[in-house]
Amino acid sequence: LIVMERDALLAFAGAVPAEVVAPAPEDDAQLRVVVQRIEERALESAVVLRGRTGAARQVEVRSETSGLVMSPPLARGSTVEAGEVLCELAPGARAANMAEAQARLAEAEINYTAATRLSEGGFAAQTRVAAADAARRAALAGVEAAQAELDRLTIRAPFDGRLEADTAELGTLMSPGALCATVIRLDPIILVGYAAESQIDRLENGALAGARLSNGEEVMGRVSFLARSADPATRTFRVEVTVPNPDQTIREGMSADIMIAATATRGHLVPGSALTLDDEGRLGLRLVDGDSRTFFAPVTVLRDSPQGFWVSGLPDPADVIIVGQEYATDGIVVQVHRHNNGE
Repeated sequence: LIVMERDALLAFAGAVPAEVVAPAPEDDAQLRVVVQRIEERALESAVVLRGRTGAARQVEVRSETSGLVMSPPLARGSTVEAGEVLCELAPGARAANMAEAQARLAEAEINYTAATRLSEGGFAAQTRVAAADAARRAALAGVEAAQAELDRLTIRAPFDGRLEADTAELGTLMSPGALCATVIRLDPIILVGYAAESQIDRLENGALAGARLSNGEEVMGRVSFLARSADPATRTFRVEVTVPNPDQTIREGMSADIMIAATATRGHLVPGSALTLDDEGRLGLRLVDGDSRTFFAPVTVLRDSPQGFWVSGLPDPADVIIVGQEYATDGIVVQVHRHNNGE
């Protein structure tokens, strides 16, 4: 006991050393911290998506009527122009139906002309003229219907493109809805990706975008579509980038790593070691004000980098404690040592 309580025993006996009885006050009892002044800067960021290439336009050209194919097939990969004949069907009895409709129209025209003249001379009632006119109009509609049925026999390309498969074979019996050909358009081509909820608001229509395809080719384009509705399964938003493809070397369905220029944001680049938590568990930084008094500022991490973290929520400029922040509490006065030029 005497050994353990030596200082108390010596003090009681009046033999306490001077440094124990009256310790000399230290020159500086404040907490020493290292502070770095960090200014807000523009942060150019990009959104990276994983996607694939897709045709700008693709359609399955199908028959609207029935009949035997009487045209030779076009080979897959062939280039077609808008309006070019893809499949032509045999008319069958449709030519006779057209002749009959035209004959009925000629008869109706004669009856209408006669009724009109008789009515002008007072020899026919207006009801007879109206009936003749109705019959004439019905016959005209019959001719138009017969002509429309004849037009359906010729199936044409809706736009310039390429055939993805051979057209229907000669002699094939087509029914309404039967496939004649599949036409795709690859110039321009689109890149399709899906952005997360945290990314979509940073993208804009017309933003510059680049991509590296699975074959190593690099292409450039611009954002042409941003979905307003999320996919219910993945909660992601469809993004389309239009890329010129005049020589059509880019094929549909190729994998692509897409990088889209996002809207510029501003933030502070802070060392990762300076981040700390307050008593409520919020992520932030400890700063000093003009009176060297500490305070806590919660932040939002924008992204990381090799030099640290880009954060938002700090004043500009911000005097951030980079050494000693774990020992500082809010509202205390500290001794500040400045950190300049990374030294």
